[in-house]
Amino acid sequence: MSILAQYVLNGLMLGIVYAMVAVGFTLFFGVLDVIKFSHGDVLMVGAFAGLAASIGVAALGIASPVVHLIAVVLSAVAVTGLLGVVIARFLVLPLHRALPLNTLLATLMLGTVIREAVRLFYPDGSNSKPFPALLPSAPLDLAGFPVRADNLILIASGVAIIAGVHFLITRTRLGMAIRAVAQDAETARLMGINFEAVVLLTFALGSGMAALAGVMNGLYYNEINFNVGLLLGVIGFAAAILGGLGNIYGAILGGFLFAGLQVAGSALLPALVPDIPSAYKDVFAFAVVIILMAWKPTGLIAEKSSERV
Repeated sequence: MSILAQYVLNGLMLGIVYAMVAVGFTLFFGVLDVIKFSHGDVLMVGAFAGLAASIGVAALGIASPVVHLIAVVLSAVAVTGLLGVVIARFLVLPLHRALPLNTLLATLMLGTVIREAVRLFYPDGSNSKPFPALLPSAPLDLAGFPVRADNLILIASGVAIIAGVHFLITRTRLGMAIRAVAQDAETARLMGINFEAVVLLTFALGSGMAALAGVMNGLYYNEINFNVGLLLGVIGFAAAILGGLGNIYGAILGGFLFAGLQVAGSALLPALVPDIPSAYKDVFAFAVVIILMAWKPTGLIAEKSSERV
């Protein structure tokens, strides 16, 4: 039972990260009908920005983990939020009337540029970097099962972030403007909504969520590398498609489902086929996702044309 509880905890942790990345893809698609394939690499930039902030705080002689954590989060969100605005203003918006394939290809190439720039210009960027362990890791007894405190904190934080974004989208004036632009951009303009400002804020919001996902991933594994956004970006996009691109609830469901498939693969594959290591969990998860997409091409929660975000 303790092993089962650990698998469930791992699935929840991974699901939170994947859901946060998938929600970003959904927000971008909702406001502009674009697929921003540099999203995973923006996540990686956020993780490296957080690491740089932690190193800077340590250089000042500050040892408090709380101060380090605040600096990591603020730096990651600020850098990636600004990067998201720049990408939207100078790349995505000029292309939003072109073929969707143009934007997809441009952002895919931009992701490669960002990834290689970090690898080349960040000190020793080609190698993995240790990410500081800033959360308490003492085991806690939860209903008779030992659970690390940092895992619970990360899961609770992820749930709070997703709930906060949901509240912003559904209960605030900005969220109303985002939903209006997603539903009908031309009518939203006629109603006095600043289309460009809404798009820029949406890209800043989605990129900030990616940064938080990158920081959480670094805190969970205590390591980051310049390729971390490549796999997380593909998984986040697959989760968004699986759940139903354009639907926030679908993105969240897709993220947790993909994480569940990975955890199931890591547990079942070695038991069923001893020659197959648990490292093939990604192959198992993607194979199942392909089958599910063939079965439900519109996603598990089909997008409604009247409410796409």
